[in-house]
Amino acid sequence: MRGRLLENFGLKVTAVIMAIILWFFVISKGQSEISINVPMELKNIPQGLESIKHGVKSVNVSLKGQDRILRNMKPSDVRVHVDLSKAKKGKGIYYINKDDVEIPPTINIIGITPSSVWIVLEETIIKTVPVHAIRAGSPKEGFVVSSVEVLPKELAIEGVRTETGKVKFLRTEPVDISDADKTFTQTVRIDTAGRDIRTDMQEVSVKVVIKKSSKFEIKN
Repeated sequence: MRGRLLENFGLKVTAVIMAIILWFFVISKGQSEISINVPMELKNIPQGLESIKHGVKSVNVSLKGQDRILRNMKPSDVRVHVDLSKAKKGKGIYYINKDDVEIPPTINIIGITPSSVWIVLEETIIKTVPVHAIRAGSPKEGFVVSSVEVLPKELAIEGVRTETGKVKFLRTEPVDISDADKTFTQTVRIDTAGRDIRTDMQEVSVKVVIKKSSKFEIKN
């Protein structure tokens, strides 16, 4: 029995090697590689914190798979998540591994660049500030603005401490009073002046009281 196993042993080994090579050839046939730039997404940010800076906005993911599948892939088919569930306030380094990348089945990840990213988290605060109405133009000749009332008078704002802490008040978008000769109320949007803050309301009501100027009043 043993003699039969050893008979033509060299040819048998060669046949096995050729079979393995053929198997790899069949498996690899039609395989190709691509690289896709994917936006980096942050998830599980701890409550009371938010991201203000990070080292990169996108991650390059190298993939390998069937050529016909890769040809039809779009960046939206791949997602990269950075888990911040254990993050703390300040600057930290967070690693990106294969478990953080969502890809279609049958596709393999062969590279992620960069493999780590720095992210700065800052404390979120909420505070209440007054709202000031901004006027544009002038009333009709013979009339004056008696008073301006904003409702609500105050709004809650939310954002990171370094940004929100600088805000002393909010302004409205300009209220046009050109040629006005009577009291009116207008709904206008809040102007955040490009600051990275959030408000509990996007619009307020502004009441402009217009009265006749005393200079033009007719005395009996």
